[in-house]
Amino acid sequence: MISGLLQEGYAPERIIPIENKTVVTDPWKGAANNRWLPVLEKYGLQFTALPEVEWMVYRFKAPLLKLNDIFPEGIEIPAMYPGRNIVHLPTVKTHGHAVTTGSIKNSFGGLLREVRHYAHKYMHEVLVDLMLMQRELHPGIFTAMDGTVCGNGAGPRTMLPVVGNIILAGADSVAIDAVAARIMGFDPMSIPYLRMCHERSIGVADPAGIELVGDDVSGLNLHFKMGRSLVIWGDQMLRKGPLRFLEKIALHSPLVVWAPAASNIYHDFLWYPTIGRARISAFRNTPWGRLFDDHYGGPGGASQAIPQPSGASTRHA
Repeated sequence: MISGLLQEGYAPERIIPIENKTVVTDPWKGAANNRWLPVLEKYGLQFTALPEVEWMVYRFKAPLLKLNDIFPEGIEIPAMYPGRNIVHLPTVKTHGHAVTTGSIKNSFGGLLREVRHYAHKYMHEVLVDLMLMQRELHPGIFTAMDGTVCGNGAGPRTMLPVVGNIILAGADSVAIDAVAARIMGFDPMSIPYLRMCHERSIGVADPAGIELVGDDVSGLNLHFKMGRSLVIWGDQMLRKGPLRFLEKIALHSPLVVWAPAASNIYHDFLWYPTIGRARISAFRNTPWGRLFDDHYGGPGGASQAIPQPSGASTRHA
């Protein structure tokens, strides 16, 4: 993606790689652990962590479904966004709140500050809002979705890595998310945020209206199942379930500090040692895992035979 933009004449200073922060993640640590920094340095690009940029309140003209109610004081966005094109680089995976996550959900982190967890209660409506917001902000939106290694199960953090060997690309975020959903084994029109976007003509989610160009992935079905981690299950119990009478005090008060602490304890000290470490160990024995180890700082050094990913792009029929 970077080399292609540079070959098309984009100056390096016009390409701004960005990543967001959540209450339990550090963008700089993520960039380092995923070996982004040496790649960006190779092409003369500077990594930008969104918590470090200027944010501003933006008044959207479109009638949003939920976000104006969730943030009545105004929706803050990165000040650099209005008028800029954006390229989303998501992966093909499931999500405990949204069923699937891809191009549209990618903007959940890029357009909303760390308190975006307030929006979990109305996730599907908020994802529609994010599409409406992006149409106002960005002259062009493009997505390159990585399905070389996909995530199945209780996403986004406690997934089972599955080698998919596909790369999807397209300018319609709804269409590319719909194709990814179908490849994962879901009916796109049964997923609320995709159906609502389609019904509002924000994009095309009905596979019958999407033409795939490139390698034929129409018959691919990974048979994924969406699951919920203990953390997401607990979040939903507090926001929409039998514990919702505790929502304000537990998640919308200074006492909310318990939530990221509980998440870190669960993921780092319970799930990872008992389940996650074994999954990562198994993944490292795949061709993609060996590539990551051998070429990006892992043990060994011999080149490995890497499968050629299938490539497909989406356009409206």
